[in-house]
Amino acid sequence: MENQVKKIIVQQYQLTKPKESLDNILHAAERFENFFSEVSSFEGWKKVTVSDFSSFLSSLNQDHTDHDEIVRLVTSLDDLGIILQDAQFLTNNPFNLASVFALYLDGERQASEATVKGYENDLKMMRRFLVTNHRWAGWLQINMQDIQVYLTHLNDLRRQWTTINRELASLRTFYNFLLTNDLVNNNPFEEVKVKTHARNLPRYFYSSEMNALFNAADGEGKPLDFRNRAIIELLYATGMRVSECAQLKLSQIQWDVQLILVHGKGDKERYVPFGNYAKDALHKYMTECREILMDKYHTDHDIMFINSHGRPITSEGIEYILNQIVKRSSLNTHIHPHMLRHSFATAMLNNGADIRSVQELLGHSSLSTTQIYTHVTQENLQKTYMQLFPRAKATKENEK
Repeated sequence: MENQVKKIIVQQYQLTKPKESLDNILHAAERFENFFSEVSSFEGWKKVTVSDFSSFLSSLNQDHTDHDEIVRLVTSLDDLGIILQDAQFLTNNPFNLASVFALYLDGERQASEATVKGYENDLKMMRRFLVTNHRWAGWLQINMQDIQVYLTHLNDLRRQWTTINRELASLRTFYNFLLTNDLVNNNPFEEVKVKTHARNLPRYFYSSEMNALFNAADGEGKPLDFRNRAIIELLYATGMRVSECAQLKLSQIQWDVQLILVHGKGDKERYVPFGNYAKDALHKYMTECREILMDKYHTDHDIMFINSHGRPITSEGIEYILNQIVKRSSLNTHIHPHMLRHSFATAMLNNGADIRSVQELLGHSSLSTTQIYTHVTQENLQKTYMQLFPRAKATKENEK
């Protein structure tokens, strides 16, 4: 082992930790070094990566290492990573199982950057709490009491049940990953549930409200007003997510058949049609705004929507634009880009679309996610039934 690394470890443990922990860390470090010396060469502790740690974990399973020994090695290497990080020898701890999980999500599951960060934040929050409250013994030694104490903490923070359930889902998925890789014998979060309440229905815009937004988007007919109208037309016409709209490229649009190849979550692709209103708005934006600004600022890229300097717009930029449109409109409400997605789905179902078609258009992987929109269309369905079903209002006396 490198003398500098060994010195850091010994100094850290000299007064604060039992000798057993020190021996475990030195043993784990030696085991890790030996693994890389056997397969290639060990390039030094400063160059250790999360991928290296992942390869080491795979070797333990292939060698049928005893489970208790795996727990000791993984926990000790995690402690080692923290020591080297605290000593500023390493920038990050490469021996954190949460980082291995993030690597798996990004590489094998091809999850979006936002999804990976969400999982990482949920895991980081629980770890930080357990460390602060002196309950941290490593991811492989979490027990039910740790979970109950953490849930109590979240409840004390008055977190919404939807947020807590989402965090629990992240932890459950993480431990399923550990279980699949034989790092734990069971998933401690498998049966952990939080009592749920009635699901809030999505907020959407009625047709009259959408017309008010379109009128406000037109503004004074300045170049950026054409962009704003095109954005709101496209979001409403396709149900695209704001991130999908911000990342939309010209090459994804098939003008002749009015289809867009949308790159959704997890690199999933779907085709979404768009109507004449959106098509006209996009064409006007291209000629009256995009081409002018791109030429003025000498920019050249394939992103459809741009900011005032000809550079690609961001999701935050689109949200800001929508807020400005609402302020100019006659509406007394707030707006979020997702509300246009809700409005699209509701309008489709209200006008007779089947739920599976809406699921495909929205890019939902699960039908249950789409089914919430059926609740907001029930009133419309009841009115249609009463108007069209011949025996809805008729009585026997009416039929005589």
